[in-house]
Amino acid sequence: MRLDHVGIAVPDLSAAIAQWRPLIGAPDGAPELVPSNRVRVAFVTVGDTHVELLEPADATSPVARFLESRGPGVHHLAFAVPSVDRALGEVRDRGGRTVDERARPGARGRRVGFAHPSAFGGVLVEFVEGP
Repeated sequence: MRLDHVGIAVPDLSAAIAQWRPLIGAPDGAPELVPSNRVRVAFVTVGDTHVELLEPADATSPVARFLESRGPGVHHLAFAVPSVDRALGEVRDRGGRTVDERARPGARGRRVGFAHPSAFGGVLVEFVEGP
């Protein structure tokens, strides 16, 4: 397993890209709408991992709720796994909660699934598979 990316919640993707560009560089491509998560995202490669900037696509997005309660900042850690469904099952087998029962479509053509923050000491963990 390896760290795939760190997700950072932002209220304005364009402003965040401009803010982060001097430190980590330009996004790998154009921002992407991820309908299953109701966010627009931009990824920047940093060494062997990525930073994902997440902007809510609408007011019902989990990222919108996160921004309302906590403000901008680190939203989640994402780990590359061979099987998202297996990783989610292992969390549940240990008695942990998951946000997703099974993998769903994510950014960059990958399958993703989230473990509830209570399963990892208050940290939202995303599992990423593919492409």
